[in-house]
Amino acid sequence: MRVQRIAVVGGGIAGLAAAHRLTEIAREKNLALEILLIEARERLGGAIGTERVEGFLVEAGPDSFISAKPWALALCERLGLRERLISTNPSRQTVLVVRNGRAVPLPEGFLLMAPTRFLPFMTTPLFSLGGKLRIAAEYFTPRAAAREDESLASFVTRRFGREALERVVQPLIGGIYAADPEKLSLAATMPRFLEMEQARGSVIKGMLREKRQSPAQPAESGARWSLFLALAGGMQELVDAIAARLPEGCVRTGTRVTAVSWDAEKKNWTIAADGGSADVDGVILATPAYAAAASIGPAAPAIARELNAIPYTSAATVTLAYRDADVPRDLGGFGMIVPAVEKRKILACTFSSVKYAGRAPARSLLLRAFVGGALQPELFEEDDAAMEASVKKELRELLGIDGRPIFTRVHRHPRAMPAYPVGHLASMRRIEEALKTCPALRLAGNAYYGVGIADCVHSGETAAEEIVAALTTAPL
Repeated sequence: MRVQRIAVVGGGIAGLAAAHRLTEIAREKNLALEILLIEARERLGGAIGTERVEGFLVEAGPDSFISAKPWALALCERLGLRERLISTNPSRQTVLVVRNGRAVPLPEGFLLMAPTRFLPFMTTPLFSLGGKLRIAAEYFTPRAAAREDESLASFVTRRFGREALERVVQPLIGGIYAADPEKLSLAATMPRFLEMEQARGSVIKGMLREKRQSPAQPAESGARWSLFLALAGGMQELVDAIAARLPEGCVRTGTRVTAVSWDAEKKNWTIAADGGSADVDGVILATPAYAAAASIGPAAPAIARELNAIPYTSAATVTLAYRDADVPRDLGGFGMIVPAVEKRKILACTFSSVKYAGRAPARSLLLRAFVGGALQPELFEEDDAAMEASVKKELRELLGIDGRPIFTRVHRHPRAMPAYPVGHLASMRRIEEALKTCPALRLAGNAYYGVGIADCVHSGETAAEEIVAALTTAPL
């Protein structure tokens, strides 16, 4: 049996998931696979990184994944991490939204853009009376003619009005994509709401129907997981657990891939990287779309053009540790989002030690603010000192926190978040069609069908399965 050599370019969570799945498939099917995982940085994990500082657990990037999409949870279970998973604090599920300089609770039952409970919605100070009436009118607003795609802002405005967009949808989406909803594809990011409009004639009708069909589990039912899951020792545990399962010697860090080219005579791929090259039978590009375009451009110019058209945004996190005595009041939830119309210098703030246990020592508080994004790119360019000063000012004015932090940490993520533009799914169809002409080449990562950890895991594992299928069915 000839050994098939597969290169995974990119050691973030998508690349790690791909390499791990290749390892599993080789064992399950008794295949002779040689796996090569190449990462430009000196460490694996991409945006994921966990640090212990004075008893606090600081996340550089993602702090959790969602359980509603099964792939990350399933991977954790296969890695033996099930007992390390923790849910969000069940007594602190409230999200705060800033309105006129004051943080107020998102009304109970308000799900992204639509209310499902009448009394909390009608009594909230988050919306004006006119805004409430306009949102409620969505129930009676006729469905629009079916269309392939439109911007998220267009959809929300025509169904719920401008106030719903500015006060809730934009800041919530900002927390996920750090993107401009005027440019973000509805079909690629929130297809569920489009489907509700077409199937039920109204998003509110669709959400109420879902609520009736899937009532919330009562507390005594013993439901195992919350929507958001983390690892007790931070998300670095997931990276380390995957790396420990990979074949010895398969990882090359500190190695930048410069080109990926097809050799028609040898019928294989050549990976050109710092310090040399390697011939492989299959390639999974698990780098950002623009990096994948740069490496594959000469071999697949049509794919490279589509990849280069995917826009990215930059964002930073500023983590601050405080003593309880420096926080004048109960924060009232596990996080706060800040609408762009408030003209503040943060996108959101997670109350990390309120959201998850084990993030701070006793009588202490850990907060993490988000800065930058598509609507405030200039704030990402500030130096660390200026960024920290801006965040402290916002926390003082919005939450009354005026004490000196025990420490702060700034983590920057340049061009890290893809913002799926209108027409993204059509672009993906063109990419998939072009990939049919590229033997055993696949793409993985957050630039294609979802930006969360669960999406990235699914992307990497799917690419691995497709590569093996392509190689094992191809004539030798």
